[in-house]
Amino acid sequence: MYIYPVAIELGNEDTAFGVVVHDLPGCYSAGDSMDEALENTKEAIEFHLEGLAEQGELPPAPSDLKDVAAMDEYKGWVLGFVQIDVEPFLGKSSKINVTLPNLLTRKIDEFVLTHPEFKNRSNFLQLAALNTLEKA
Repeated sequence: MYIYPVAIELGNEDTAFGVVVHDLPGCYSAGDSMDEALENTKEAIEFHLEGLAEQGELPPAPSDLKDVAAMDEYKGWVLGFVQIDVEPFLGKSSKINVTLPNLLTRKIDEFVLTHPEFKNRSNFLQLAALNTLEKA
């Protein structure tokens, strides 16, 4: 799961709520209410990530909310979040053989048992790989 910060320009009785997804250039949305704007933004993000996947690109990591809040372009805007399951945009899963030292495998398994944000060893390795690729 990624939680993308979004900037929301408050609407009034004559205009919609506009939403910008800073981490996805060109990804915008709107809605007549805040709820509708955020729901439409979720759909816009998923559509954008689908396009990136078709181009062979990974979903970009979300920015830190503090960094987005400090940007002049969003002064006076309300910040929010949209949670997206990025796994569907990574492609079909396939089994591979990985060779790891026994001690490392044991440490990973112990870590996963005490950290429920990881589903299993494979999920831990997947997220570790994504994190490393994002930093590259």
